[in-house]
Amino acid sequence: MSVNSQQLPLYNGSLPNGDRGRRKSRFSLSKRPKANGVKPSTVHAACTAQAAKAISNKDQHSISYTLSRGQTVVVEYTHDNNTDMFQIGRSTESPIDFVVTDTVAGSQSNSDTQSVQSTISRFACRVMCQRTPPYTARIYAAGFDSSKNIFLGEKAAKWKTCDGQMDGLTTNGVLVMHPRHGFTEDSKPGVWREISVCGNVFTLRETRSAQQRGKMVEAESQELVDGSLIDLCGATLLWRTAEGLSRTPTIKHLEALRQEINAARPQCPVGFNTLAFPSMRRKQGVSKQPWVYLQCGHVHGYHNWGSHRDRDREQGWSRECPMCRATGPYVPLWLGCEASFYLDTAPPTHAFSPCGHVCSEKTAMFWSQIPLPHGTHTFHASCPFCAQQLSGEQGYVRLIFQGPLD
Repeated sequence: MSVNSQQLPLYNGSLPNGDRGRRKSRFSLSKRPKANGVKPSTVHAACTAQAAKAISNKDQHSISYTLSRGQTVVVEYTHDNNTDMFQIGRSTESPIDFVVTDTVAGSQSNSDTQSVQSTISRFACRVMCQRTPPYTARIYAAGFDSSKNIFLGEKAAKWKTCDGQMDGLTTNGVLVMHPRHGFTEDSKPGVWREISVCGNVFTLRETRSAQQRGKMVEAESQELVDGSLIDLCGATLLWRTAEGLSRTPTIKHLEALRQEINAARPQCPVGFNTLAFPSMRRKQGVSKQPWVYLQCGHVHGYHNWGSHRDRDREQGWSRECPMCRATGPYVPLWLGCEASFYLDTAPPTHAFSPCGHVCSEKTAMFWSQIPLPHGTHTFHASCPFCAQQLSGEQGYVRLIFQGPLD
């Protein structure tokens, strides 16, 4: 892995049907053997021979801005020896380096995601990375297709800038949020912005696909930093830098924490049976798996008594904790396996509600404060490991284990 490697996790360790080829839960960006970056060059007005040549030339990158039926502006792009370009989108065509699919909360297989009509663009965005230190990475909306073209039709938001250049937004947009204080224990949520085709930063549109752009934010940059979130309207990517990942717990560290918890032999306070977190590779529950009452945080073994269906119609079956009599959802606990989502290396002591994914306190606190885009209009906090919308007063609960009696 080279110095400028980046990682963009999507799921809790792997896709439902496994990581394959260009479709996987995380991607590492490394310096290419040969630069393939591009930069804007000549601007052509519509209906000129040069414009037609630029569009038809499969060796020439270009962006076409259709202003009206009879008016199109074509911007030629030329080779840039100083950058590497990586493209992300839903398309499986060869120009896409990393294929992403819609993230459906709680999905267990690819069929769960394929049944939903995708809102992710086939050629969603492109990332340009400098080939020399400090390996700066910048994001741009839209990616070049197999003909090396980007087409912004009549309905797409587009405009001419004050310096005579063209710019525009894609249909559902590419949103970016940079956390304040980096991706560290002190991280705080930033502000969501929209990135244009040329990499300019704007406030959000009134609705995701509105034709009226937001206000330009000249003081902010499209440069990606450790912990930047990229939303493609259907999938949200987390950008990690090589330096940031060096401070993040590894899978081996998380496995050691799991074994440490199990070695303490936590017990069910009622059944007195020893509890144990299953292996992080296991996707199915086990008999010793811990369960938690999300209302209070008391950890038990599984049982099928104490149900109060009528008390919580929204959550369905709820249980009364035998320790404190609190009534609420009762779910199995799973360790969060995607190490890149962790802010620190502290023990996993808190669980997200209502899914039961377990992580450190700082990690749970951070993600519970992040408003992630949902659909085309709303934002809400979600579990980073499974994308379920968080519930409860905080969105997470502190776990209360009982140690062995002997």
